[in-house]
Amino acid sequence: MYVAPRPRREDDPLFAIRLASGAVLGLLIALLVQSPMPMIMPALTIGLMAGMRKAFDIKKAIGGPVAMMVVITLFSTIVSLTRPMPGVLLVIMALCCIFPYYLILRTGSPIGMLILIGTVLMSVMGMHSIMVMELMRDAFIEASIAALAIIPVLYCLLPAAAKDNLIEVYQPDEQGQHLLRAVIRGAVLFGLIFWLYTVVDESSLMLAVAAVFVLVFPTREKLWAEALERTFATVLGGGLALLILGLFTLVAHLSVLVILIFLGGLFLASRMISGRAPHMVYQFAFSVMIALIVGALATNAPLDSTVSRVILTLVGAVGAAFLTSLLEALLIGPQKRTSNTVI
Repeated sequence: MYVAPRPRREDDPLFAIRLASGAVLGLLIALLVQSPMPMIMPALTIGLMAGMRKAFDIKKAIGGPVAMMVVITLFSTIVSLTRPMPGVLLVIMALCCIFPYYLILRTGSPIGMLILIGTVLMSVMGMHSIMVMELMRDAFIEASIAALAIIPVLYCLLPAAAKDNLIEVYQPDEQGQHLLRAVIRGAVLFGLIFWLYTVVDESSLMLAVAAVFVLVFPTREKLWAEALERTFATVLGGGLALLILGLFTLVAHLSVLVILIFLGGLFLASRMISGRAPHMVYQFAFSVMIALIVGALATNAPLDSTVSRVILTLVGAVGAAFLTSLLEALLIGPQKRTSNTVI
């Protein structure tokens, strides 16, 4: 799947400041409008803005939030309509686990990942509680609307140095047998989702979400690399969240929390440019940090939340990588050697 390249300081020297500011603005707006899930607004703003390179891209700034609203609304509607018919719901969700992977493997387009996220979030929440699913849907819609305003404003106040947009080239996977491999990935993901439907509750949602981010990559080597990177990013983001919450307990004031989040975000965003690890590690750690900080303020159990997040990410990511690699080895055989292992 296409992944934006590492940001370059010469193209966008204010990248880290803009990203950290977006997290703070997202959180403040979420608290102001009393969003039912305030961690979603800053996390979504970070995710959308961190994917931009070079000059401000109006198509991404508008298309990203609008696409998120459409996907989340569509899948919440599907779940609401089919929940009284579990067999129909299961068939639709299974197909929605397979088709996006086929789309990603065949074209390299990242739109498939957005469909997968909508499938996982809305179906898992909806199977346990329609009310909670609707709260999450509303939180995503609010976050998308806020991102439509936050991103252009920040690019206006903190513009990039580059004047041209990055040309994104989507590469299809070179391994072949796209349909069979999509079915394997979809089956693994649906197995995790079904486990969330029937055995554990929605608090373990990260189990399937972690699998989504791993399974979008085509080769077995990249599956394992992504699984380890996601786990490391969760540990890094969780550690920073615990540090910020520990400092916040010394002076429990909103302004102090905002400053600490800005500094933590500034550190991680700057590492996206010059860090030793792949830049997506720091981006994911940024989102984890925000989610754990805001979530811990509501539950008053930051250590438990961090440990749970790390375990669920590890089990979901590594488990998905292992099952997919095993099934592909049994059903397809050895991989082809290709010049490019990332689509």
